[in-house]
Amino acid sequence: MQALQPLRDYLQQTRLLASISSTLYFDQNTVMPAASAPWRGEQLALLAAQLHQRQTSDEYGDLLAAAEAEAAQSNAALPQRNLELLRLELDRRRCLDPDLVRALTRAQSHGNAVWQEARRTDSYATFAPALQQLISLRLEQAGQLRQAEPAGRSPWEILAQPFEPDVSKTRLEQLFAPLKQHLPPLLNQVMATQHSAAAAPDISPALQDQLCADLLQSWGYDRQRCHVSRSAHPFSCTLGPHDFRITTRVVDGQPFSCFLAAAHEWGHSLYEQGLPRDQPQAFPWPLGDATSMGVHESQSLFWECRVARSQAFAERWHPKFCQALKQDPWGSANQFWRALNPMRPGFIRVEADELSYCLHIVLRYELELDLLEGGLPVEELPQQWNQRFEQLLGLKPCSDRVGCLQDIHWAEAMFGYFPSYALGHLISAQLSEAMVADLGPLEAPIAADDPGPLRDWLAAHVWHLGRSVNAEQLVEQVSGVPLSAEPFLKYLQEKVERLLAPQRSAVS
Repeated sequence: MQALQPLRDYLQQTRLLASISSTLYFDQNTVMPAASAPWRGEQLALLAAQLHQRQTSDEYGDLLAAAEAEAAQSNAALPQRNLELLRLELDRRRCLDPDLVRALTRAQSHGNAVWQEARRTDSYATFAPALQQLISLRLEQAGQLRQAEPAGRSPWEILAQPFEPDVSKTRLEQLFAPLKQHLPPLLNQVMATQHSAAAAPDISPALQDQLCADLLQSWGYDRQRCHVSRSAHPFSCTLGPHDFRITTRVVDGQPFSCFLAAAHEWGHSLYEQGLPRDQPQAFPWPLGDATSMGVHESQSLFWECRVARSQAFAERWHPKFCQALKQDPWGSANQFWRALNPMRPGFIRVEADELSYCLHIVLRYELELDLLEGGLPVEELPQQWNQRFEQLLGLKPCSDRVGCLQDIHWAEAMFGYFPSYALGHLISAQLSEAMVADLGPLEAPIAADDPGPLRDWLAAHVWHLGRSVNAEQLVEQVSGVPLSAEPFLKYLQEKVERLLAPQRSAVS
């Protein structure tokens, strides 16, 4: 197909330009001096304008139309899927005013900088005007995109499409309702027990870094292609076909925070590294991109929760932690495992246990809807956050730093992203059931510190699919049944029973 090559060349140049923007973003969140924020905003705005021009130009439209005409004469399914996705994105981008694209990019860069300062000083009032501007710009964007979307999609649903294609509020309510029904009683069950945990040991930042490095090395970290930095909020970032970055952070009083963040973000990176970008029909085509952010999160949560928080992993790594600390603060591998799974509600989402995590997401999702579609004033966000947090998790935040200022997402106008985290838990649970059906219990490779079978299974069943399917299609294709909350709730119930059983026998 002769028309595909010029289109591919054009897409390659566009990807190069986008990767420059990603590199500046990574720098902004790791080592950039704070005073550089306004200039960085101008840099990113210029790149965003150039990207928008390339992605909406007549030249690009003509190249795509020629490829579509040629593909119509063939039966090649994969090129056709690529072209369908490109056409969808072109139609969407052509709806957008370039001035809005530039304004939104500047506002995102400004929002990021203001959020970091507001979080540092615990001053929501500092951040509120930036948040209001971001909401207004995103709503304007949703209004412009409406003509390219199916009839009936709400503003929030339109903004969520880049993160979770084909998502709807109705479907999310179906999936989240069982979580809201079953998680609070399960959490209360845990809280009602005499579930004690050893005091958190003091692990120096340098030692945390070393333990993280040991973990990543055992999970296939390649220094020629990968890099680890620090940031205010851990994230994973792909800057090129052979350039994979992750960040972690050290949190006072949270000795496992850096370690588990490394496991989580490396899960993201493994997925990025496993996408079919070495295939002619994948890179720089859409098929080489992640299926959705929900699937992306399922991969990070698999490695963090199913592997790094597992009992088999704890038994393997307990001696390594003791050797590094030159003592055993936990007293046994079993207590070390319990320390990795505290099962106690807390204020911070990224530090939350598996039991309460999805309640954090429900809170943010419902507040997002109210901010964008329900008329919730920005000024009332802290009050509403604290009130609803107490209702869901039984705790009242003592400051906005541990409340509505804790996440970077709204500071960068990423409205529609949060549900992907909860979807990630559901998808991870259902894919894990399918993995167990094929490989048997996962404890054996985990106990042997051999992630190869797990990685190979994910590569064969999940990673290679890219954007050939959406998230729900992927889950049903791999597991044989539609996505539901049942596997995740079953997994949690079984884990809670194992965590509490010794305490029950000891109390009796």
